[in-house]
Amino acid sequence: MPLIKLTLGPLFFHWPTDRLRDFYARIADEAPVERVHVGEVVCGKRMPFSDPIWPEIIERLERGGKEVVLSTLAAPATVRERRAVAGLCGNERLVEINDVTALPARGGTPFVTGPFLNVYNEATARFLIRHGAATICPPVELSLKTVGTIAAACPEAEFEIFAFGRLPLAISGRCYHARLHGLHKDSCQFTCEQDLDGLAVDTLDDQPFLAINGVQTLSAQVHAVLADPAEFSAYGIKRLRLSPHGCDMVEVAKTYRGIIEGRQEPQAARFVLSCLDLPGTLVDGYARGEAGSLPVVPT
Repeated sequence: MPLIKLTLGPLFFHWPTDRLRDFYARIADEAPVERVHVGEVVCGKRMPFSDPIWPEIIERLERGGKEVVLSTLAAPATVRERRAVAGLCGNERLVEINDVTALPARGGTPFVTGPFLNVYNEATARFLIRHGAATICPPVELSLKTVGTIAAACPEAEFEIFAFGRLPLAISGRCYHARLHGLHKDSCQFTCEQDLDGLAVDTLDDQPFLAINGVQTLSAQVHAVLADPAEFSAYGIKRLRLSPHGCDMVEVAKTYRGIIEGRQEPQAARFVLSCLDLPGTLVDGYARGEAGSLPVVPT
C-alpha cells in the first residue's frame, strides 16, 4: 500500500513577516511533510506584506527537501489581484488554483485545486482534470465516503483531504475585522493581524460558533480527521492537508506521520493534538457525513 503523503496547506492568517520566516524555517528543517503551500489565498490587500519574503521562504523550503506549491487567491476582486493570480499561474512551479477564472491562465499545465473550488461530483472533477488538475482537494464539508466515490471515478488525479485546522467555510466581499473595528474595508488598517488564528465568534448563549479572519469565515473548532491509513487508502485518498495555525505545527505533522506510518493509533493521536495550544476543540463530523461541529471519533 503506497504511503499517504502530507501537505502543509497555505496560511490563511495575516502574520508578521518575522513570524512567517521563523515558521517556515522550522517547517523546512523539522516538519515531516512532502509538500508546502505558500502564498496569500484570503485577501489581496495583504500581498504587499508577504510577497517580498516568499522567494526567501521558498528557497529555504526547497533546500529542506519540500515540494513548494504557489497558492492563489480564492476570490480575486480587483484588476491587480486578477493579474497577480494570472502571473502566478504562469510559474513553472506547481500552482494551487482556488478560483475557476484562473484556469485559462494556467493553460493546461498541471495544478492543484484548493478546497475553495466547488468539486462536489465526478463530472466537475473530470472537467478540472482535463484542464490539468493533478491533485484535487475537495470542499471541506464532503464526507470521506463522498470523496471516495469521486476519487474512484477519477483515478488520474491524486485526492487530498483537508485533515487538520479550522475549516475554511466562506469568503466574503466584506471585511469582518474592519467592520468590528468601525472601519471600512478600504481602510481596514489590517486589524486582522491582531488575531493569529482568527477571531472566535460566539452565539448569544456563549457557545462557540464561527471564527472570522478578515473577509474569511472559518469554523470555531479545529477539524481533525484521524483514521487508520488503510481507511484513507480505501477511499482513494493520497494526501492529507494540514492547515497552519499558531500551535506547534511540527508536532501536528509528526502526529499525522505517526498515523500514516502505523506507529500511532488514532485514539492516541487525538490525545496528542488535544494537548496542543489549539484555537478550538477537535471535531470531525463532516468527514463522517454528519454535522461538522461533532467531536472527533477516531477510527
